[in-house]
Amino acid sequence: MTSETIQHDTAPGEVDLSVDIASMTREELIAHNLRVVEAHFHNESPELVDRAIALYGPEVVWEAPARGVLLTDPAEVKDAYMGIYRTVHFNKATTLRRFATEDYVFDDQVIDMTVVGEEMPHLGFAPGDRISMRLVHCFEMKDGRIAREIAYEVCRPFKGPTDVDSIPEGSVSEEFNDGPHFGQW
Repeated sequence: MTSETIQHDTAPGEVDLSVDIASMTREELIAHNLRVVEAHFHNESPELVDRAIALYGPEVVWEAPARGVLLTDPAEVKDAYMGIYRTVHFNKATTLRRFATEDYVFDDQVIDMTVVGEEMPHLGFAPGDRISMRLVHCFEMKDGRIAREIAYEVCRPFKGPTDVDSIPEGSVSEEFNDGPHFGQW
């Protein structure tokens, strides 16, 4: 099941967390998990980050293992997001695949971005560098919320020799040319 097949009863970036997870069918729970992650991504911006964090469960774990980041305090997670927003400008994001089970949501993207700051620990690139990031998320879901978010970030120079990805037919891209998106706040 992909995010394109999900029917939405709420506005983009919103999800009903008061639903009774225990009474859901397998398909309903999978659809709910996909909506939670979609809402999380939709709210990943400086103005809306509190909404993204509100989708976490009470004992969240937030990891970026390639950069050595492991956080369990929502306030520290918010600080990490704000550092990301001040460090990178997203030029384009291409979603390659997203699917879920009752307990996990997997998301695979390629991000074209420009480094504009220095607040992402161990990023390995400097302001002015344009990078391509293969960004793979594994979300562990519990009680209809995100219990663990693991972001596997594979960074490489944009259009460099390792910037090679197999883009499935029908992948959706979003370009960010019409205003600020990360790194410009």
